[in-house]
Amino acid sequence: MTTALVARPRGGDTEKLTINLGVVDLGRIDLLVDEGFYSNRTDLIRTAIRNQLSVHEQTVKESVSRRSLVLGLRHVDREELERLKAEGQTLELRVVGLARIDASVSAALARATIRAVKVLGAFEASAAVRKALADRIA
Repeated sequence: MTTALVARPRGGDTEKLTINLGVVDLGRIDLLVDEGFYSNRTDLIRTAIRNQLSVHEQTVKESVSRRSLVLGLRHVDREELERLKAEGQTLELRVVGLARIDASVSAALARATIRAVKVLGAFEASAAVRKALADRIA
């Protein structure tokens, strides 16, 4: 059985996830919803995910630090990339959460200044920028 769930990061946009569950687990979720413990399936699943993330919070923090990742939202705009280009530098975009490249960023500027993209979560960029960076997105 497949059920959809919307993961809701604090203060940000949401991403839709689809999960596959066995019918017994799905029935157990429905029973808890029916008994009033949760308002719906998504409420239970979202709560379970948050509980597991809380259990592993220290591991996540250590991994983010060790791997030099940005946790949360990382917005890259044209001004930042033009500054990097003028300084002869490049950007390695490493994010846990949401990485967003502003619509004002051209494909050529992105290609000239972004050397790598690693996003665990969601990545927003124009189709042209995605195409220009395709070989740099891990």
